[in-house]
Amino acid sequence: MISTIDAIRKRFSTRTYLNKPIEEETRNLLLDAIGSEGSGPFGHPMRFELVDLQESEGQETRAPGTYGVIKGTRVFIVAVTGRGERSMEDLGYCLERIVLKATSLGLATCWMAGTFTRRAFARLVHAGDDHIVPAICPVGYGSPKRTTRDSFFRFIAQSHRRKPWVDLFFEGSVGTPLNRETLHRYAIPLEAVRLAPSASNRQPWRIIREPGREIYHFYLRRTKGYGQVIREFKIQNIDMGIAMCHFELAAIETGLTGQWREMRPACDGRDMEYVVTWRGSSPPIRVGRP
Repeated sequence: MISTIDAIRKRFSTRTYLNKPIEEETRNLLLDAIGSEGSGPFGHPMRFELVDLQESEGQETRAPGTYGVIKGTRVFIVAVTGRGERSMEDLGYCLERIVLKATSLGLATCWMAGTFTRRAFARLVHAGDDHIVPAICPVGYGSPKRTTRDSFFRFIAQSHRRKPWVDLFFEGSVGTPLNRETLHRYAIPLEAVRLAPSASNRQPWRIIREPGREIYHFYLRRTKGYGQVIREFKIQNIDMGIAMCHFELAAIETGLTGQWREMRPACDGRDMEYVVTWRGSSPPIRVGRP
């Protein structure tokens, strides 16, 4: 099994799978990971289920309810949560932990928050009226050959491209790029954030470090007009949870300690939304007011 940082580097979105069942030992390890995710840093309860969709005889191996986007697998991780402030960040954080575990087990995955029939999957996991299914994730063994549709989606999202450091990470205020050479081990968690998946590869996270301190403020820069189709939740808040997951797991693996806090940053965030702060050199704890 590979390290978490290697899993972050290796993970990519897969839409075409081999029509092959997941081996029992691997499936059990994945189920253990799914069962261990009960709530995120903001404390919202989460539920994840591994669902195996039954295929109709004689039909092509497309997963029903995914508009033909996913082929070759019928196994999905389904995420269920309630409605509440920061619940989407918690969901992104927890589900990405599962995704990285799946990657370390040699399985392929693909985040899906838009191109699936939400009600159908909600019925499958018996989600109540006060809960929603913001995201699902197919899981299985990736096919070495992509379908035309898979290649098209990857091209549209420009999944192989990531914004450079100077556009994402800042010192003191937006417009002052963070000097990578002064970060020591924190360069690894920040690079892990840069590699994180996001809806349509928009990469909405921005991080401002307080000058000379191990304090990193996470901001959300929304893409104007993006995500208006989904009324139940804001998809880019999920992306922020994914970024938090990558940062924390890479920090821990690098030997860094810290905690998530909600603060009132003095840094200039301009037109961005403040989300959370990582404060280094303290044992990890749940989010709370300082």
